[in-house]
Amino acid sequence: MFNWQKVSLSQNDTVQSAVEILNSESTRIVLIVDNNDRLLGTVTDGDIRRGLIKRLPMITSIDNIMFKEPTVASKEDSKETILSMMKRLDLLQIPILDNDRKVIGIETFQNLSKKNRYNNPIFLMAGGAGERLKPLTNDIPKPLLKVGKKPILENILDQFIAAGFNNFYISVFYKADMVEKYFGDGKDWGVTINYIHEEKALGTAGALGLLPSDLPNKPILMMNGDILTKIDFEQLLNFHLIEGGDATMCVREYDFKVPYGVIKESNGHVTSIQEKPVHKFFINAGIYVLNPSVLNSVNGIDYLDMPQLLEKKIEELGQVNMFPVHEYWLDIGQKEQFNKAQLDSEWLFL
Repeated sequence: MFNWQKVSLSQNDTVQSAVEILNSESTRIVLIVDNNDRLLGTVTDGDIRRGLIKRLPMITSIDNIMFKEPTVASKEDSKETILSMMKRLDLLQIPILDNDRKVIGIETFQNLSKKNRYNNPIFLMAGGAGERLKPLTNDIPKPLLKVGKKPILENILDQFIAAGFNNFYISVFYKADMVEKYFGDGKDWGVTINYIHEEKALGTAGALGLLPSDLPNKPILMMNGDILTKIDFEQLLNFHLIEGGDATMCVREYDFKVPYGVIKESNGHVTSIQEKPVHKFFINAGIYVLNPSVLNSVNGIDYLDMPQLLEKKIEELGQVNMFPVHEYWLDIGQKEQFNKAQLDSEWLFL
């Protein structure tokens, strides 16, 4: 069993402390215990993101988001019993308690079973010309620019493969032949890669209409091919399945500081002055999970961006979830970000 003390906190610790544990340990759970090691609750990635959606600060005490009635197993339970419980309740981990509700361990589904494999289609958008990165992209497409030792797109591919995904589609347009020559049919990575050819630029969503009609009837994970992130894609898929809905959009919190005092007025009189206020927004992170039904409205002919597609789904009373990203995330759209990616690669791909 895993050493549970590595993933334990007190109820007075912060959300930030839980995030640091979830990012550094593989168990995907934090145990909240009292001074006598009795279990008070648990925190998972989903609890963190629901807290972020409510705009709780990272310094919030963990007892504000913890789940107070987690499923637990007894020290008397066999591994077969625990695995059966996990499968029945769709759990990835279970705390093990003694007769006094003291934590004595934690068991994970990954430890008890073989690694999950997912046949969900992965759609990577790699057709852009990278205009803002010229002259770097004069002779090579942006997805093949190296970050660290590998091209941007290969780093993305490796992350999906590590999470258990194997069914890839890559949308190509600018210097498509170079991308296809580099990745081939995917056999060098032990996966399947097919290519979607855009005859003209179709936007960030238009190429969805060119995907084959015989895709597996499973949610599709879609990602811009110029993003570096440490998101756990398996967690993202599980979040989408648990929350339900038609689509899930990854979002980042973005702070904008007004460099002046902002005046509020009424009838020509100043009512208040707020000095250099900070406004917080959620921005699109360029990573999505889409149910197959979302593709039905994309014809593969007209230019279409993802915000338009998702706004249309919302107008139809569809459900679009937010998956707040607290992990590393960088959009390599300009030279400044590209240079930052080179520096970050020294630790990002260890």
